[in-house]
Amino acid sequence: MRDAFISSLIDAAEVDQNVTLITGDLGFGVFEEFAAKFPMQFFNSGVAEQSMLSMAAGMASTGRKVFAYSIGNFSTMRCLEQIRNDICYQKNPVTVVSVGGGYAYGNLGYSHHAIEDFSIMRTLPGLKIISPADRFEVKSAISEIIKQPQPYYLRLGRNGENSIHQAKPEFENGKFTQVAEGKNGTILFTGSIGLLAIAARNELAKNSMDIGIYSVPFVNAIEHEELRRIAAFGNIVVLEEHYYKGGLGSEVLEVLNEYGITAVVHIVGSKRINISQVGNRDYLLNHNEITVDRIVNFFRNSSKDLD
Repeated sequence: MRDAFISSLIDAAEVDQNVTLITGDLGFGVFEEFAAKFPMQFFNSGVAEQSMLSMAAGMASTGRKVFAYSIGNFSTMRCLEQIRNDICYQKNPVTVVSVGGGYAYGNLGYSHHAIEDFSIMRTLPGLKIISPADRFEVKSAISEIIKQPQPYYLRLGRNGENSIHQAKPEFENGKFTQVAEGKNGTILFTGSIGLLAIAARNELAKNSMDIGIYSVPFVNAIEHEELRRIAAFGNIVVLEEHYYKGGLGSEVLEVLNEYGITAVVHIVGSKRINISQVGNRDYLLNHNEITVDRIVNFFRNSSKDLD
């Protein structure tokens, strides 16, 4: 995802000199080409993320389209006051870029896990969250951000994630991106965790269950008619690499409630069984019950309840 992010940003910067990148002393081996091509559009703030976000807000107030890049928890929790006051309150077109959302930096421990970021960012007024599923959605996300300058939170994985799509999908605010059709229920996921949804769908197909899959890149801007249409196909699993409270699942439930849409929703997110656990991403996903089995068991059990 990082490679797709920087290649898309280079393309944008070539036609718009206001496109600006600030890093908190990260991105080595990734940002060199951007820095060489656009020395007046690239800044390294050092390990001073709060200052980086205030710098970004100041630049954005002069007409720049600023992307401020750091590890997920550092660019959000550490900088919450700056995002709230300097960016959102002033409506400055800054994109807070989080690399390594979820458990991507699992081996570095809880200080580097970004599993509360959606819940925090969802509460900020005027801030739109985009959580791409793969490199193709990253490219669509950058196009959306450049066309519609406003405060954004862009949550990325790390690098080398498998692609979910075969080509760059169309992005429309609040819409879902279809991965697979289905008539017996739906999996909604966000971010670079889509392969679990596909594996669960394949497993359920062995029981003649046809489950649809949709990527939800716009975490806090769900279009209610889209959700109403999907709810008509049966029960919904919301899959996210985030704490199970306050994230995409909560957004889905809030929209369902607000518009009186009836649906059974099961959130497959982190239960934070033991936040002191350290391990790679796969280990932590399993440890926190973000698993294929949990998705499969929900649909199988709910199917039995309907018999």
